[in-house]
Amino acid sequence: MTVGASHNAPAWPSPLRDLARQLPQHKRLCIAFSGGLDSSLLLHLFAAITPASVELSALHINHQLQPNAADVETFCRDTCARLSVPLRVVAVTVPVKAEGVGGLEQAARAARYSAFEQHLRGGELLLLAHHGDDQLETVLFRLFRGSGVAGLAGMPFSRALGAGALARPLLEFSRAQLEAWAEGAGLPWIEDPSNSDQRFDRNFLRNSVIPPLKNRWPSFVRRVDASARGCADSHKLNQKLAQLQWHACQGDYQHDQPYSLDQRAFAELPPLEQGNLLRWWCQARGLPAPVSTNWQRTLAGLMSAAADREPELRGPGYSVRRFQHRFYLVAAQTPLPAGSQPVLPQQALRWGEWTLLLAWQSDDQQIGPPPIRVSTRQGGERIRFYPEGPAKVVKKWLQEQAVPPWERARLPLVFAACGAAEELIAVGSLWCSEKYSGSAPTSGWRLIVTRDCD
Repeated sequence: MTVGASHNAPAWPSPLRDLARQLPQHKRLCIAFSGGLDSSLLLHLFAAITPASVELSALHINHQLQPNAADVETFCRDTCARLSVPLRVVAVTVPVKAEGVGGLEQAARAARYSAFEQHLRGGELLLLAHHGDDQLETVLFRLFRGSGVAGLAGMPFSRALGAGALARPLLEFSRAQLEAWAEGAGLPWIEDPSNSDQRFDRNFLRNSVIPPLKNRWPSFVRRVDASARGCADSHKLNQKLAQLQWHACQGDYQHDQPYSLDQRAFAELPPLEQGNLLRWWCQARGLPAPVSTNWQRTLAGLMSAAADREPELRGPGYSVRRFQHRFYLVAAQTPLPAGSQPVLPQQALRWGEWTLLLAWQSDDQQIGPPPIRVSTRQGGERIRFYPEGPAKVVKKWLQEQAVPPWERARLPLVFAACGAAEELIAVGSLWCSEKYSGSAPTSGWRLIVTRDCD
């Protein structure tokens, strides 16, 4: 259904006019405009109340899923043209046979937010039209999925997104309020035909579950909102506690601090706080928390394994591993090149998570380097720290340096031709021969080895 537009500019009620003052700091505003009731009201409102000093635009995501997708896009273009609001239209491809939790709904949401993230500019604030009823649906949906306090906190009012941020200024209003204001203002909008399809979980909640609950308990929405706020407060406290304990569990270890914790300090925490810290640690690295039905048993197994074992707790795309009384958060590792590869002058070489560059450093006439290659450790390699010094087995030296076993297997070993033989000139970023390091390497060539997390 499309509602006809009025020729008169609407007189927005004060609760809506005040929204501009509640927004996070921004240089630009962008309205996520779907053409529906909620986003239409949001667009018309901010087209009226946004000061001229703030750049205002709109962004329409065409999911290409509905038969009327082209008509909706045309409606959005026409609406923005009438309001003199620049519009960006982004078409996304959603797998029609999406599987997994949430199915097609979740796949469409993922595609939409990915587009938001890609198109947001620095200092730009994206306004989403989620309202109180959407928040209620989100909380109930997550409750039925067994979410903890983080999920039951619902959608946050604002958060970072891509180069900018997003905000949801309509969360305190119900859909009925927004509809009454939109109809009173004579605003046009288009109903999404999929909103009545109860195969989708949110539509089932919206059309079949929530109405009788509201009839039974008229204050249901307000009560759930209060519970969500309480969960949000608990989540913030959990995050703060985990951050404090993460610093306490660092100990005096200086190498690679963001990725390891002292097992002994961790073991002193109560089991609930151990699980809270581990979840926070993963999420702080942008990783989903590992799923476990029994945190106490899982963590106990990780800590009690024999010293010569390499226990690990697997998560989606990463694992938590233990080595020499420390826990390490190890992201999924890309395959390394097979065999060895040449390191060519002035050409950066990618080697897994490593980058190698051989750069000319001398002011003298350039002399080509000897053949140089990189490979992983094959066994039996020796390292010589000084030209006339003794050689040490690389395997033993790495053990002395407390390099975890999973990192030893991926370290790039760099060799340079030396007469009829070869000499080891670098081991990852841990050591490099004076011939190829420093501001004035004796070979005239400087080998630069860096890792993505450095």
